[in-house]
Amino acid sequence: MTYNITLIPGDGIGSQIIEAAKMVLEASGVNIYWEVVEAGQKAIQKYGTPLPDFVIDSIKKNRVALKGPVTTPVGTGFRSVNVALRQALKLYANIRPVKSYKGIPSRYSDIDLVIVRENTEGLYAGIEHMVGEDAAESIKIITRKASERIAKFAFELAKKEGRRKVTAVHKANIMKCTDGLFLDCVKKVSQGYTEIVFEDIIVDAMSMKLVQTPQDYEVLVMPNLYGDILSDLAAGLVGGLGIVPGANIGEKEAVFEPVHGSAPDLDPNMANPTATILSGVMMLKYLGEKEAAERVEKAVAKILEEGKNLTPDLGGSAGTAEYTNAIIDAIEQPLS
Repeated sequence: MTYNITLIPGDGIGSQIIEAAKMVLEASGVNIYWEVVEAGQKAIQKYGTPLPDFVIDSIKKNRVALKGPVTTPVGTGFRSVNVALRQALKLYANIRPVKSYKGIPSRYSDIDLVIVRENTEGLYAGIEHMVGEDAAESIKIITRKASERIAKFAFELAKKEGRRKVTAVHKANIMKCTDGLFLDCVKKVSQGYTEIVFEDIIVDAMSMKLVQTPQDYEVLVMPNLYGDILSDLAAGLVGGLGIVPGANIGEKEAVFEPVHGSAPDLDPNMANPTATILSGVMMLKYLGEKEAAERVEKAVAKILEEGKNLTPDLGGSAGTAEYTNAIIDAIEQPLS
C-alpha cells in the first residue's frame, strides 16, 4: 500500500529536518508518495499569502500531512500559520508526548506523559481588538462541545495506550465561567471511564508539580493556552524542544509537526531533526503502521543512547545528514 501524504517543509531549518524525517520514514519500509506544498515566508514571496488555499486542499485530499516549523512574526505581520491551519481543518486535538530518552542530559530519566491540548478555541480563537488607543481586549471562548470532545479524546488515548490516569488542568477558581465549563465537561466525560483515575489541578499548581514530580502524571488535558505553555515546560524536563514531537488531529485530517520553531539563525546543516522524525513516528502509528513506527523509534533511541553521532544541541558535533544516516543505519540493522 502507498500512502499519499502532504509534505510542508516550512521556514528556517524546516527544509533540512523535513528531508531528514522523509528519508528515515522511507527507510522504515512504508511506501509513501509525498505531495510537497509551501507555506510560510516562502509562500508569501511566491503567492502573497503564508497559507495558500492549495495547502488546505492538499491536506483535505490526502488526509495526512507532515509539516516543518513555520516562522510567526511577534506582535506584527501575518497571523500564525499553525493556528490558521488548525482552525481551517478543525484539528481540535493537539497531542504532545513528552518522554525521557537515555543519552539526553536532563534532570529526570523516567518521564512518559502526554499533553492533550484543545486546539480550536480559548484565547487562541483570535477574537481580539483595540479599545481606543490605549487598551486591547482578547475574548476567550470555551464551548461545551469542544470541551467534551477533547476530554473524550484524552480518555480514549489513555485507554488505547494503557495509561491509568487523566489530569484536567484549568483555572476554574478564577475564571469560573470559561474554565469552570471546561472542568465540568471533563468531569462529566470521566464518568464514562471508571477504569481510569481522574483528577483536576489548577494550572499554576500544575506548573510546580511538573517540575517537582513529573513522574506522577500520564495524560494531561487542558485548554489551548495552558497546553501551549505547559508543553514547552514539560519539554524542558526531558532535554528540550528538539526531541518533542507533536500532532494536530481532527475528525478527518491530521497534521504532524515538531513542537519547536523554525530557528532562522541556526545553521540548517547542523539542525536536530529528532522532533520531526518522532512526529513521523506518531504519523506512522496514526496510519496503523505500528511495527514501522516501533522500528524508527527504537533506532532513534539507540543513536541517542550511543551518543556518537549527535547534533550540537544534543551534546555532539554531527551535522543533520550524519545524524540522519546513523538512524537509517540503525533501522536497517537488527536491534537488540
